[in-house]
Amino acid sequence: MSTIKSNYVFPIYFFLLVLSPCITLADEMEKTEELIKPYESIINEAAASLANDLPTGEILTLEESINLALVGNPGLAEMQARAQAIAEIPSQVGTLPDPILSFNILNLPTDTFDTSQVGMTQAPQFGLSQAIPFPGKLGLRKQAAEYEAEAASNDIDEIRLNLVRNVKTIWWNIFNLDQSLNIILQNQKLLRQFVEIAQTKYSVGQGLQQDVLLAQLELSKLLDLELRLMGARRAEEARLNALMNISPDHTVHLPQQVDELMLPLAGEQHLFSLADQSRPLLARQGNRIQAASTRVELAKKDFYPDFNIGALYGFRSGNEINGDSRADFASIRFSMTLPIFTDTKQSKAVNQRASELMEQNYRLQDLRLAIQANITGTMADYRRARDQSELFKTGILPQARQTVASMLAGYQVNKVDFLNLVSAQITLYNYEIRYWQVLSEANQALARLVAAVGVENIND
Repeated sequence: MSTIKSNYVFPIYFFLLVLSPCITLADEMEKTEELIKPYESIINEAAASLANDLPTGEILTLEESINLALVGNPGLAEMQARAQAIAEIPSQVGTLPDPILSFNILNLPTDTFDTSQVGMTQAPQFGLSQAIPFPGKLGLRKQAAEYEAEAASNDIDEIRLNLVRNVKTIWWNIFNLDQSLNIILQNQKLLRQFVEIAQTKYSVGQGLQQDVLLAQLELSKLLDLELRLMGARRAEEARLNALMNISPDHTVHLPQQVDELMLPLAGEQHLFSLADQSRPLLARQGNRIQAASTRVELAKKDFYPDFNIGALYGFRSGNEINGDSRADFASIRFSMTLPIFTDTKQSKAVNQRASELMEQNYRLQDLRLAIQANITGTMADYRRARDQSELFKTGILPQARQTVASMLAGYQVNKVDFLNLVSAQITLYNYEIRYWQVLSEANQALARLVAAVGVENIND
């Protein structure tokens, strides 16, 4: 009996030893698939929600995004309302103060309150007076307010430039994420093919168990990256919708293809000159300098007096001694201010306004230097991203694709290690993602440069 048992034990042990890698592999693959399935279901649900938010074929181009933002953005509308309010100020400050109508009772005796008892009683007395600033003051006040209104109008143009820049930046972010998601989906298919190839080779004894597990691991990492990119896309959509005054949960679909041509830029000094002429921020500061200069002249006018003129008419009751009715009284009044505290008041006001003018001039210099530095830095960003995109498109990507194709063919005939094949494929999809990233960066830099210069045509 013991002999029979020993004869069966060794074949069974040998059978289990031979099949244990297959059993282990099957268990590991089953566990890996169980880990992946929840992520795949989440991604499928998210993709379905993306597809259902907008009708099929509704594409939001960059130009349409800009137009929607310019029409509906509440921040821009707020600035327009502010400028409209400021535009109503000049006519107010340039108009004379309202005249004053007075009603008086003069010299009324308190013992009888009889309006005819005393001849000096005027009951009632009506008067009209008008304050008149020294000639030139009203005009200077109106002129300063007009410059401020022009500055507010420049603010609208500056906000519009920044709004377009922000829309372009976010739009290109979403486009970049869309391309990355498409690349990830394509690579998921390729990795699944690698898994099938590795399984086939392993089944015939020409592959290794770790090859299959490695492909499954890389596939799981792609699923994780897809989830993170989809979350980032949702956040960028919300930002773009907010700029367009659309509900944040509204989903946008962008075109899958864009113009990848990157044109050369005009010269740096030419862009500096364009910015001096066209940038609303500099125009606003120029108007503020003019307003400050006008206030200096207005402060100097305060050395001269302001005037007040008036006329009064008083009615009298009763009769004179000779029996005639008492004649009414008419009066004319003239007064003026006496600027006698010039050392501590008017002179100080002139110094204050002169310092404010210097402040605005220095502010203009600072803004101009900051804009020029921004132009220079953004031009460098654009050229770097443009050159990188050209390098990826014409050099790196074709070479990486050839490398993957060559390694795949070599792996199928056992001339290339599976780890090298997977590494080459990962390198390829990283380069593909990087290409769309630098292309988007170039267009975002171009958007910033247009906003910095103030005009659209900045190409050579």
